[in-house]
Amino acid sequence: MSGQADGQISRFGYLAGVPAPILCAVTFLVGLGLDQLYPWSFDADSEGLRWGGWLLAVAGVVLAASSAVLFGLRRTTLNPVGRPSHLVTAGAFRWTRNPMYLGVSLVYVGLALVLDLVWALLLLPVPLLVLNAITIPMEEAALRDRFGQPYVDYCERVRRWL
Repeated sequence: MSGQADGQISRFGYLAGVPAPILCAVTFLVGLGLDQLYPWSFDADSEGLRWGGWLLAVAGVVLAASSAVLFGLRRTTLNPVGRPSHLVTAGAFRWTRNPMYLGVSLVYVGLALVLDLVWALLLLPVPLLVLNAITIPMEEAALRDRFGQPYVDYCERVRRWL
């Protein structure tokens, strides 16, 4: 990482300890509040959007929960700033290094569609930016320090998101 990137991470490192579901929930609630102040809805078939939203939300819950269960089975931490005890590469971790974050993001998008919250969708880049620029790089550095070359090899095989 560049010195500037390291400085950004250390300056905002406290955000890495905020669990992704909390980060997304707070952002979502801000979107809900904006919708109350300045209503804005989709000009589309809302029934189709609702069904699609439910599918995304359910898929996100299944993805995040099943990935968290793998962490539990391996007895490793779910805490982004915790010390990992095992490198988990099974299940959804075979095709994304961050299935829990991906799952939470799918739930966010799904619920925004179900509830017809354009503002929440417009704010989605905020938690994604925090995750991608602060939380994930800190986790990746800890995993590289802890597991070395096996983790580097894993990163070469599996993409960060999709």
